[in-house]
Amino acid sequence: MKKATKAAKITVVVLALLAAVVFYYGAEVMLARATTAATVETCYKSGRVKMTANDLSPSQRAVLLKIEDPDFYGHRGVDFHTPGAGWTTITQGLAKGFYFEKFQSGPMKIKQTLCARFALDPLVDKETQLTLFINLMYFGNGVYGLTDAAAYYFHKPVAELTEDEYIALIGCLISPNRLNVKSHPRENAQRVQRIKKVLSGVYTPKGLFDITYEDADKI
Repeated sequence: MKKATKAAKITVVVLALLAAVVFYYGAEVMLARATTAATVETCYKSGRVKMTANDLSPSQRAVLLKIEDPDFYGHRGVDFHTPGAGWTTITQGLAKGFYFEKFQSGPMKIKQTLCARFALDPLVDKETQLTLFINLMYFGNGVYGLTDAAAYYFHKPVAELTEDEYIALIGCLISPNRLNVKSHPRENAQRVQRIKKVLSGVYTPKGLFDITYEDADKI
């Protein structure tokens, strides 16, 4: 009888904790939904949006999506299946900047994922997401946005970048401080060559978390 009573108490505690977790994350998602439109509007009014997704050439768009978010147009903000997708989609990358003052990996990933899936992706169309992504992402050395990155690293507008130069910029997004072409040219060049093998089909990512393509060096 005592064991049954103890088990019942444990069950109540567990259910209460689950309810609290559901309530917390539900409230966070609702708050995110309530602030998303204003956040997007602020981004545009701030002057940080210097180009649109339509300003990318077809090949530039293809490179960006292949490396950063292979199933961007197919998923609903989160992708746990596509080889090479990794933990963070384009939508989740935006969610990190939209809904956190200071993001740290760990439990915050849960909120990031839920907000991407149930707030950002339903409320912001894919083309706007892509536009915001290329303008807000960090490229190392204090540089944000593809327009400024092209000017800072190669002294060119985005439209005039060579294929390798463009890949060098997109390739550093996975770790801007360790892979940008100015501070770490050797590592960046290696990343470019790996990416080119993925783009050409010579190498295919082996699973969800194969985002560095290190095995491509063996080919």
